[in-house]
Amino acid sequence: MSIGNSPPEDRPSVGQAIQKARIDAQLTVDEVSATTRVRVPIVHAIEQDDFSRCGGDVYARGHVRTLAKAVGLDPDELVAQYDAEHGGRPAPTPAAALFEAERIRPEPSRPNWTAAMVAAIVAVVGFVGFTLFSGGDEQARTPVAQDGPSPDPAGEPDPAKPAEPDPVPSVSESAIAAAPADKVTVKLVAEDGKSWFSAEAHNGRLLEEGVLQDGDSRTFTDDKRIDLVLGNAGAVTLFVNGKEVDKVGEVGQVQRVSYTKGDPEQG
Repeated sequence: MSIGNSPPEDRPSVGQAIQKARIDAQLTVDEVSATTRVRVPIVHAIEQDDFSRCGGDVYARGHVRTLAKAVGLDPDELVAQYDAEHGGRPAPTPAAALFEAERIRPEPSRPNWTAAMVAAIVAVVGFVGFTLFSGGDEQARTPVAQDGPSPDPAGEPDPAKPAEPDPVPSVSESAIAAAPADKVTVKLVAEDGKSWFSAEAHNGRLLEEGVLQDGDSRTFTDDKRIDLVLGNAGAVTLFVNGKEVDKVGEVGQVQRVSYTKGDPEQG
């Protein structure tokens, strides 16, 4: 059902449009509430164009969109009408950039110990041959004490013995694991469909709202808290401070959650 082509003076208000579409669909307020998870008093208030019980414009838009779908209206047209009747939609703030992954340091090249050992053996054989054939009878009777050069008492390394390779520093497995402890970091990933969402900072500032298409992701950071509204919670996977949280909700369910700098406990 579309209401966007009606003249402004004849067009019903947002609440009237929802109420009329619900009655035309032969749905009760209780049935709409059970389907959308929007409480009965809020549904009644919205049908009377009272959005004060929604908790702000962001939540009001989410309720309008959810109720429009439930009663067969075009949610985009109804949200646009709500914006026109309530001062317009605030400009979204760009989403916070993802953390840059740590650069993997290349493993240091190792010396060719095989060539060094061959050179050392050649030197030892040459020294023994020179001693045997260049000395007199007395030297011939003197047993050779060892087959190779004796180790330096000062502790210099034996060239024939491979040196221990330098340890390679460990690298974090992902950029999300490097989330700073003094902030809260929330990442949304749409994996089982698309979902409408909105994200606010702790002071109520809108970070971003819109539709998260299947396969898309968004990451947000704040000093204290991030508040989320998910229009299709079952399609969204959340990572909070580098850790995946439990399932937020079911497919088609509207959920409101908040996260802080602590462990990823659902708000």
